[in-house]
Amino acid sequence: MRQILHIDMDAFFASVEQRDDPSLRGRPIVVGGAARRGVVAAASYEARVFGVRSAMPMAEALRRCRDLVVVPPRGRRYTEVSERVFDVFHEYTPLVEGLSLDEAFLDVTASRRLFGDGAAIARRIKEGVLEATGLTASAGVAPCKFAAKIASDLDKPNGLTVVPSDVAGFLAPLPIERMWGIGPKTAPTLRRLGYRTLGDLAKADPDALERALGSWGPEVRELARGNDPRDVVPDREAKSVGAEATYDVDLTTREEIARTLLAHASRVAERLTAATMAAGAVMVKLKLHDFTILTRRMTLPSPANDTRTLHDACLVLLDRFPLARARVRLTGVSAQDLGPAEAVQPALFRDEREDKRRGVESVLLRAKERYGDKPITFASLLEGALPRADRGAAAPGPRGASAPPPSRRR
Repeated sequence: MRQILHIDMDAFFASVEQRDDPSLRGRPIVVGGAARRGVVAAASYEARVFGVRSAMPMAEALRRCRDLVVVPPRGRRYTEVSERVFDVFHEYTPLVEGLSLDEAFLDVTASRRLFGDGAAIARRIKEGVLEATGLTASAGVAPCKFAAKIASDLDKPNGLTVVPSDVAGFLAPLPIERMWGIGPKTAPTLRRLGYRTLGDLAKADPDALERALGSWGPEVRELARGNDPRDVVPDREAKSVGAEATYDVDLTTREEIARTLLAHASRVAERLTAATMAAGAVMVKLKLHDFTILTRRMTLPSPANDTRTLHDACLVLLDRFPLARARVRLTGVSAQDLGPAEAVQPALFRDEREDKRRGVESVLLRAKERYGDKPITFASLLEGALPRADRGAAAPGPRGASAPPPSRRR
C-alpha cells in the first residue's frame, strides 16, 4: 500500500515573522499590506482566535481584532526558509511535489525500509523541520493524496494524523466542506440536496451528483470514496505565471487599468524570460469594488514571452470587460499554456519587430541581475504613472500561487 504524506507548515509567513522578531511572539499578527484595501496573506494562530483568516480583506481583519499587528511581507525571506524546509523533505524521498512555499506531497512508499512507516517518517520530518527552522509543521499520512491533505489539516498546529487503511470510513463523517472545491457558494446547494458529509457524496447517485456539480461530479464521488490514484509528481512544472495587485483607490478608467496591465505584463515577461518559457495563452483578471471577480482569456497566435505581445493581448481582452461605470480594486495578468521558449517558432520571413521585443526582455533581465531590481523600465511605468498599489499583493500567494516554485532539483 502506498504511503503519501502531506506536510503543511503552520501559519508559515506569520510564524517566520514571529520567529525573526521576538516582540511579535504571542501577539495576533497578520502578514499583508498595511493599507486597509489590502488582503491578509497569513494570520498567526493568536489572530485566528478572533476569526481572522488568510485572504480576508484587511479592513475586516482590523475590525475583528483591535490589537492586530500588520507586518509587511518579505517574499525573499519566506523563500529562503522554504528552501530549508524542502531540503529536509528531500532527505527522506526524492518524490516531493511542492504545492507552494509552505506545503508539499511526499511519496515515502520506497523509504520505509530505511526510515520506518509513514508515521515514523512524518515524525522525523517534523523534528527535522523544527531543528532546521525553529518552525512547526502538521502532517497527514494516507494511502492517497486527497486523504493525506485532509488529514494534515485536522490537528493543527504541530499535528500528525494517520489515515487508516479504510480510507472511505475515515472520510465518511467529515463535512462536505472538507472536499476540495466545495466552498461557501457550492456547499449550501449540496446541503439543500441532502449531502452533508463526504459519506453522503460517496453514496450519491452518480447522475444526480453530475447534475449538481457538472462534469466534476464523478470525480468528487470517487475522492469521497478514498479513490485517488494520482501520483506524487516531483518538481512539478508551473502551469501558469502571473502578477496582480490591489489598489488603494478604485480604478475607474480604461487608461488606468491598461497601465496596470502593462506593469503586470512586464513582470510576467521577465519571469518567463528568466525561466526560458513562453506562453500560449493570456488571461486578465479584474476584481470589482464589490469583490466580484471577472476574467477573460485568449489563445495567442503563437507562443510568446515578451511584454509587448502579452500587453497587446491584455488590451484586446480589456475590451471584452463591461467597464462602463466599473470600479476596479484589483488587476492581474496570467500567462498560461506554458512551454519551452524554443516553442517560439521562427517564421519563414523573420519579423524584426518580434526579434527586437525578445531582445529587449533579455536586456532588461540582464540589467536587473547586474544592477538590482528594475533599473530600466517602460516610460509609462515611471513613478507617478501608476496608481498606488497595496504592496501586500506582491507577497508569495497562499496555496496554488501562480509563480513557479524555486527549483529544488539535486
